[in-house]
Amino acid sequence: MAAESLTAKTDEEGYLIEPNEWTEEIAAELAHQEHIELTDMHWGAIRFMRDYYADHQIAPDARFVIRFLSAEHGADRNTLFQLFPYGYVKQACKIAGMKRPRAWSTG
Repeated sequence: MAAESLTAKTDEEGYLIEPNEWTEEIAAELAHQEHIELTDMHWGAIRFMRDYYADHQIAPDARFVIRFLSAEHGADRNTLFQLFPYGYVKQACKIAGMKRPRAWSTG
């Protein structure tokens, strides 16, 4: 049975069933469930992911988020994994409201 987070329905793993229902309040609740306190850098990555999704209708590959963090914050490759320690797909994609990717390269 799917869980419900605020007003958006999630699958059994906690990913949004419909990414267009995502809000920042839902992101904050999903982050809380993942034991992540969202910082400005988290929000930057999440908003980049949402913008990419709006343009392409798919979640961005991790390497695009890493490039964004590098350009905007001078971050290195490890920063994404420091922000989301249990993984890009497990935490970043979930909090950004992406559907669970079927197969994924963390690039």
